Amino acid sequence: MLRINDVLDNAQTYLTSEELEMIRKAYIYSATVHQGQVRLSGEPYLTHPMEVAGILVDMKMDSATIISGLLHDTIEDTLTTREQIEQEFGKDVAFLVSGLTKLSRISFGSQEERQAENFRKMILAMSADIRILIVRLADRIHNMRTLKYQTAQRKIYIARETMDVYAPLANRLGINWMTMELEDLSFQYLSPDAFNEIASRVAKSQESRNRYTEEVKGIIFGELEKVSIQGEVEGRAKHLYGIYRKMQEQHINFDEVYDVIAFRIILDSSADKTCYEALSIVHALWKPVPGRFKDYIAMPKANNYQSLHTAVIGPYGERVEIQIRTRTMHEWAEKGIAAHWRYKEGRAFQDHEDNQIKKLREALEVQQDIKNPREFMSNLKMALFPDEVYVFTPHGDVKSFPKGATPIDFAYSIHTDVGHQCTGAKVNRNIVPLRYQLQNGDMVEIITQSGHHPSKDWLKFVVTSRAISKIRNWINAEEKNRSLALGKDLLDKEFKRNNLKFAACLKSDEIRKLLKDYSLLTIDDLISQVGYGRISSRQVVNYFVAQETPKETEKLPEKEKKKPAAAPSLGISLTGIDDVMVRFAKCCNPIPGDEITGYISHGRGITVHTQNCPHLQKLDIERIVEVNWDLRQKHTYPVHIKVVCTDRKGVLTEVSSAITSLDVNISFAQVETTDMIANCIFIIDVYDTQQLNAVFSAVRQLKIVRSIERISKA
Repeated sequence: MLRINDVLDNAQTYLTSEELEMIRKAYIYSATVHQGQVRLSGEPYLTHPMEVAGILVDMKMDSATIISGLLHDTIEDTLTTREQIEQEFGKDVAFLVSGLTKLSRISFGSQEERQAENFRKMILAMSADIRILIVRLADRIHNMRTLKYQTAQRKIYIARETMDVYAPLANRLGINWMTMELEDLSFQYLSPDAFNEIASRVAKSQESRNRYTEEVKGIIFGELEKVSIQGEVEGRAKHLYGIYRKMQEQHINFDEVYDVIAFRIILDSSADKTCYEALSIVHALWKPVPGRFKDYIAMPKANNYQSLHTAVIGPYGERVEIQIRTRTMHEWAEKGIAAHWRYKEGRAFQDHEDNQIKKLREALEVQQDIKNPREFMSNLKMALFPDEVYVFTPHGDVKSFPKGATPIDFAYSIHTDVGHQCTGAKVNRNIVPLRYQLQNGDMVEIITQSGHHPSKDWLKFVVTSRAISKIRNWINAEEKNRSLALGKDLLDKEFKRNNLKFAACLKSDEIRKLLKDYSLLTIDDLISQVGYGRISSRQVVNYFVAQETPKETEKLPEKEKKKPAAAPSLGISLTGIDDVMVRFAKCCNPIPGDEITGYISHGRGITVHTQNCPHLQKLDIERIVEVNWDLRQKHTYPVHIKVVCTDRKGVLTEVSSAITSLDVNISFAQVETTDMIANCIFIIDVYDTQQLNAVFSAVRQLKIVRSIERISKA
């Protein structure tokens, strides 16, 4: 168990005696309030905040952050209040501890919702002070180190959350050692068989790998000395999850992973040009592998990582990966934000650290608009943080995007309105499709048009969480407006049919019962659910009809008596929904006799499809309603047919005559001929499938006809 004296001995190398005394005070306070509490391992609970504080000291964090590490569970797990923390340790520490406190005392509908809301809270607090995230990462590191004491189900849940969110967050802050440890610890529980196999293979080859490492290091160091370039050369095995990820991405086995060992050349010189000089020496020694060079000095990663990466054919024909960087770059690569900690005059970071924090905040804060917990977590994971491409604005500014980003993603990175109004794009002065994938070095220009709106199709190819979030927000707002309008129309008509007034019923006790039964918060929620088709207007009316139906002896107004029953629209009867606009889908053109399904389209009533229509599979299942044919009225319906015939003079006339002989109208006819085959396309108006079958029988009797079929459209 880590002792407070160990923490203080480590911290005294960079903190004042007054700060050390406050850390000791926080230790005593934490020990007092956590007294009697134990961890699942059976150890006193105090061991956890002590380990967290130890990690923060190793990272050379300031005293307020270390104190917050010692106290981070006090508000959540004890009777301590924020006011007490502030009184004992000041506003700064109280703010940090409050930001670290999970929403454990609030009731949530699901574990997913709880998880999403806790991350929302962390992101909001982190926006004000990034130290909250650093303490949370240190907390997660120790929890992962002791994960073996959790139940099997909790192990998987916590490991998955760590791999999907916490490890990428550490990577975004540039804390390399933390990223690797979190990934390896998660990997151990998520894929134990693969973890054990790779760990065993790495251990078995360690002796020969060590000899090879020393040989390569010696060669590189000797060549650098010849040209008076000072520095050191490191060589060590990649972390286990890094090896596994490469095996999965490249579909190779362990023996084919050529860069199990990664070499680093760390230069004493602070000049960037020295890195390029060292690169030329490496390439002069060994032949570089084409396509494997990456310049992260000229184009830093999103987490501000800088280095030159190359792969060469080294001694004995082995491929070797080499990274070249200055000591300053190396310190950032390993420690990230914590490498240049500043806390002066109320500001936690300066210069490039500010830019780095700004990037992270922008990437995460855009998620706050997303209400659905599942969508929030999905987008949060997407924001954390794929491979990148670098492109230029027309003014020469560099912007980085995830691999696969499109001009739409670029447009939303400039401004939401630019994204919404984007109608086209030029890349390197050439017009490109909006789904074009940006490449390194592209110069991108966005074409906009005032009044233009996002398309739902954009969601099929945009990749940045900002673009996805903004497009979804706009579409959801539009759909809600349409569903409210349609829902109100449906409810007004249904209430009117039952001699009720919808507006008057909104003040009754029944409406409160209705909202409670369907777990809805507001009347607008109810109306939109009806508009979406998730609740039928008939279901709503049933809450009021028993109480409000006029007595049998009560005479209805004369006008009501004379009013005929509402006729079903276009020969369709709708289950639970009457008197609503009906139209037929042009993709499948259903006719009586076909099995059909209704789909509530915003602002356009019910669209009727055949049940085997392929487009139906792509639609929102929650808006599908049951519909049936009402055969009391006769209507004609358009049907598209294709007749394949042997080509000869008058073929179109001959087929048309066979159709019209059955008193069937032809509204469109067209013929195309190729290789003595005539393809005739017709749109005919029929009453039902029975009449259509009669047409098919008549046409098939023609000697020139090879086949006839019904098609989706002409």
